[in-house]
Amino acid sequence: MQPEMQELLVRTGPGTPMGELMRRYWIPALLSREIADPDCPPIRVKLLGERLLALRDSNGRAGIIGEFCAHRGTSLFFGRNEECGIRCSYHGWKYDLDGNCIDLPQQPSYAPEIKLTAYPCVEQGGVVWVYMGPPARRPEPPALEWSLLPDTHAYVSRRWQECNWMQALEGAIDSSHVSFVHRYEMDFDPMHDTAAGRKYLKADPSPIFDVRQSDAGLTILTRRNGDADTYYWRITQFIMPWYTFIPPFGDHALGAHAFVPMDDENCWTWNINYYADKPLDEVQLKAMKDGKGIHGQVLSGTLRAVANRDNDYLIDRAGQKDRRSFSGVIGFAIQDSSLQESMGPIQDRTQEHLVPTDRAIVVARNRLADAARALRESQAEPPGVRADDQRLRAGSTLLGRDRPIEQWYRDALAARPDNPIYTV
Repeated sequence: MQPEMQELLVRTGPGTPMGELMRRYWIPALLSREIADPDCPPIRVKLLGERLLALRDSNGRAGIIGEFCAHRGTSLFFGRNEECGIRCSYHGWKYDLDGNCIDLPQQPSYAPEIKLTAYPCVEQGGVVWVYMGPPARRPEPPALEWSLLPDTHAYVSRRWQECNWMQALEGAIDSSHVSFVHRYEMDFDPMHDTAAGRKYLKADPSPIFDVRQSDAGLTILTRRNGDADTYYWRITQFIMPWYTFIPPFGDHALGAHAFVPMDDENCWTWNINYYADKPLDEVQLKAMKDGKGIHGQVLSGTLRAVANRDNDYLIDRAGQKDRRSFSGVIGFAIQDSSLQESMGPIQDRTQEHLVPTDRAIVVARNRLADAARALRESQAEPPGVRADDQRLRAGSTLLGRDRPIEQWYRDALAARPDNPIYTV
């Protein structure tokens, strides 16, 4: 990779090509339950290099505004959320969710001239979404399948990951790593055990990738040898600019991620499990809340993983030797983040050596870079902005070796209520 391409992909602050691209989408900012009640304490939220504040006003409306008071830069995190506004504790300046200064005690006539950054929000699927782009280009609300389901059908979590967002995204679209780092975890993790697909993942560590462009981003078709005259296919969806849909394992719930930059050296990793057609049961919910599968345990208040770089991710060298964990790190979520964070805050891709199983990563990089350039040069509509293009699903199947995958996946993976979930 050339240094120019590296910079294009990893820099997401205001005015950068990738940052401007990302601001054209609805961004998952925080969970609705993090600001559950009217006039509850505000939450700091950092997105795309901007320090913001999320709060819910007295009428129950959620909003996201700039963190700092326009007076002398005090953080409004320490302010009073009261009577449909946040009041700075230093000198009493008060702002509503549209960023308007609605009370300036020292000089009331000056208040109409003061305005903070404020971004429009919607709540959907238990998430507060924010749009940070040009008002005239604001798209329809998201139509990702999991975001439109009843609360009983999906569980959503987020955690702080201490590396650039691209490292996390590339891990999620790299199906070949499952055969190694998650090799032993699949046998006892409660959201992966019992699935027949595990044996194909273990038996064939060198899958064949076929990557197709979709209106939303990419469809990544990964082929391994199956039984007799079959291939085992796992089809992952990459929906621009940061979503991945993960094929389920057996009867377990579907999975999804979003990797949203906080800044250039940290990101928010969103984790979603859901059924399209039925509620999650209590056993599954408990496992997810306990950090099993793709979720991970986090420290209260910071959302930093309990197993983190300061404690070497609680690596168990004995467990690595006796096959409790391939890497010695326990848990799907932390196995991934430990290796992605080990690359450093921003991986130097000019030094990497890619092989054929990295094809999906290469195509995804180019898809993102092309979209950022097209937006900068011609204001072209980015892929995946339209709600209709987001109605996709991941899946897995066994097909005869003489059957083209094209005849199967386009209709089978449409996110429609009448479509069954395909899983092995």
